[in-house]
Amino acid sequence: MSAIAWLKSRKSLAGRALGLAIGLNLANGLLAIVQAGLLALILNAVIFEQAGLAQIAPWLWGLLLFFVLRALMVWQAERWAFAAAAEVRLSLRHEVYRHVQRLGPERLGDLRSGALVETLTRGIDDLEGYYARFLPAMTLTMLLPMAVLLVVLPLDWLSALVMVLTAPMIPVFMILIGSGAEARNQRQWKQLARMSAHFLDVIQGLTTLKLFGASRREVEIIARISDEYRASTMQVLRIAFLSSAVLEFFATIGIAIVAVFIGFRLYGLALPIPHWLPVPEIGYLQGLFVLMLAPEFYAPLRNMGTQYHARMGAVAAAEQLMRVLELSPPPERAGEPLGVKRPLGVRFEQVRFSYEPGREALAGLSFRLEPGTRVALVGTSGAGKSTVVKLLLGFLEPQDGRILINDQDLARLDLEDWRRHLAWVPQRPRLFQGSILDNIRLGAPEATLEAVREAAQRARAADFIEALPQGYQSLVGEGGAGLSGGQIQRIALARAFLRDAPLVILDEATANLDPESERLVQQGIDELARSRTLLVIAHRLVTVRKADHILVLDGGDLVEQGTHATLAASGGLYARMIAAHGESAAAAGLTHREEV
Repeated sequence: MSAIAWLKSRKSLAGRALGLAIGLNLANGLLAIVQAGLLALILNAVIFEQAGLAQIAPWLWGLLLFFVLRALMVWQAERWAFAAAAEVRLSLRHEVYRHVQRLGPERLGDLRSGALVETLTRGIDDLEGYYARFLPAMTLTMLLPMAVLLVVLPLDWLSALVMVLTAPMIPVFMILIGSGAEARNQRQWKQLARMSAHFLDVIQGLTTLKLFGASRREVEIIARISDEYRASTMQVLRIAFLSSAVLEFFATIGIAIVAVFIGFRLYGLALPIPHWLPVPEIGYLQGLFVLMLAPEFYAPLRNMGTQYHARMGAVAAAEQLMRVLELSPPPERAGEPLGVKRPLGVRFEQVRFSYEPGREALAGLSFRLEPGTRVALVGTSGAGKSTVVKLLLGFLEPQDGRILINDQDLARLDLEDWRRHLAWVPQRPRLFQGSILDNIRLGAPEATLEAVREAAQRARAADFIEALPQGYQSLVGEGGAGLSGGQIQRIALARAFLRDAPLVILDEATANLDPESERLVQQGIDELARSRTLLVIAHRLVTVRKADHILVLDGGDLVEQGTHATLAASGGLYARMIAAHGESAAAAGLTHREEV
């Protein structure tokens, strides 16, 4: 589907507001015809019939009424046009946002965050001009000039002929000039999306750039990209001004020819037309009326040319929106609910998954998470640990084999219902701008303040939260700005406690923490593990010794499993990983009491 066809298919989202805007603009144009006739009558009466103020007073009051009515119609038409565009923007933003939600993080991996944000914000906002101005202008271009011609033709067919012959020149040149502007406008939009994506990457990685001394180089790159965008913007503006000048020129030429033809006949001069054409006679009243209607005839054509640039911007934005909407989300499935049972058991049976042909992330993986146990998943980088988590979270689906949850196939479960039984604490938790209370209640928005306080207490987060000036109402910046890594991690644990899910997935929750924060987070994890099934994705082996069972992955398959002590003594991959991490055999044999 082309971008234009896509934009037209969304016209129904505007509802009746767009129809009202077009109707009011059409009524305003028709009133302009009547107003021109009334004004011609007044001038003819004053100049040629020597009418006094008392005689033309009723006409003057009528003219004033037309002025007021037209002003009100223009105002209401603008309001309804804006309402129509706002309705389209809201509906499209809802549609795209829901589509992004259905896609999930994996299918959005090829899109840069900055470009996606630009598409969802300015891209959708750029559609306003198309629905609020271009579509009404295009409709009026088809109706109002025809109405003017129907009035002019009985009065002076020669002026009507001039209008018919000169009118097509405006859209023809508009299309000729607009085609070049459209290509440049699309290129400008792509440059803006790339610039937004690059700028967001730089802001997010500012610390790294400063530490490696690369910030000045990035400033130069951003300056170069900005200058290229400025140059492309000026190219588009030059073409826009050129097209406006051309449209005004042809409209002025048309009006001037009509005026010359009327003036020649009023003065009884010969017209520069073939002698075999019968020249219609015209009086002052008729001539003045036709001359006043000439600008009204060309006005919709000029307006459409002006609004053609809104169409170009909308087409460029629509192409980016279509790129997002054309991404295929996971298939919708009306799955069965998960039978309520605590804690949950999980079983992988010959699960295979490949991100690309010839490179398997999981090669027939089989293992079992017993209900109520703490299981650690370890392995070298690329062993398949993250893929296991994504499969459990429902972001990916097995290409072969199956995943059983309490003997129910995950592929047949309702995903929303399944995710309500999950809690996830990632290695780098995401806090959103807002209060600490809202961030803890992310997975349970209806939770009471008392429940939030209890969850924070169990996660060892209550002390530092209550020490803040506003307590749980204290605001945090995007990404947790203003809080330490350990505090952010404990807020993420409080989310998991408040969620009260029977299956908890921890992705190295104690990574990158100072010893005191790590101790507090580990205490919270120990309490979280009670009466729940806990899957710990371990990147540091020191965090897995308390696990009831350890699964060792290599090349997407399970190569070892057992307790920490038995695996450390077996001399296999796990023991080699311990040696690589600098842990001694004596440390491997410590009891839980000695570890603590």
